[in-house]
Amino acid sequence: MRTFFEYLATGSGIELWEVVALCIVSFLGSFITAAFGLGGGTLNLATMALIFSPAILIPIHGVVQLGSNFGRAILMHKSVNIEIIPLFILGTIIGALVGGNLVVELPTHALQMVLAVFILYSVWAPDFLANRLSKISFLTVGVFGAIITMFVGATGPVITPFVIATSKGRKQVVGTHAALMSIQHTFKILVFGFIGFSFIQYIPIILVLTILGLLGTFAGKQTLNWISEGIFSVLLRVILTVMALKLAVGSIF
Repeated sequence: MRTFFEYLATGSGIELWEVVALCIVSFLGSFITAAFGLGGGTLNLATMALIFSPAILIPIHGVVQLGSNFGRAILMHKSVNIEIIPLFILGTIIGALVGGNLVVELPTHALQMVLAVFILYSVWAPDFLANRLSKISFLTVGVFGAIITMFVGATGPVITPFVIATSKGRKQVVGTHAALMSIQHTFKILVFGFIGFSFIQYIPIILVLTILGLLGTFAGKQTLNWISEGIFSVLLRVILTVMALKLAVGSIF
């Protein structure tokens, strides 16, 4: 087993203990997201940021998250709100094509604060989005998500309030969120491949982290099955609030 981990470390250009840490966090992150809706992607990103350089971090994180989210979407495919998927895909394509030109001058810190305020208000204001959304709204959500991912990385906390407002229960929230994140990560990976990033060196560790993520997803789904709607709603609000506050603090310091 040690030899296998050493092989992963050597091939990826990182230390042995870093490989072990990535494996633990990959399982734990997927478990958290499958059980409580989101949070695992941010945990993975924070851990990888301590190990990989920025140039490597985003594409590798994107592939690992694609594996985790796609596996979760497949596992929970019966709960995915399929009706919003085509519009979200179209919106994501539009956002990816024009986003850079639209927001290249926007100060990142100001955008982070705006997003933090939006998340907090949408989570805690009574029925803020419930009567304002239709299926066509996810065209805009796709555009918006594709644009902001260029600045703040993970878009899960921003997209989740919209998913909550149009979902019927906790399982549909988790399944639909996983499907939408799979779409965004797919386009992110395509962009990095197009600009010349080589994933070949990192394929072994990506595969291992993806498998562990799938195992974490399966374990998290079992937790989701017995957790009540009330507890799920409270936990999801708490997670979103913590992430929003993190964005706000990051915009100040």
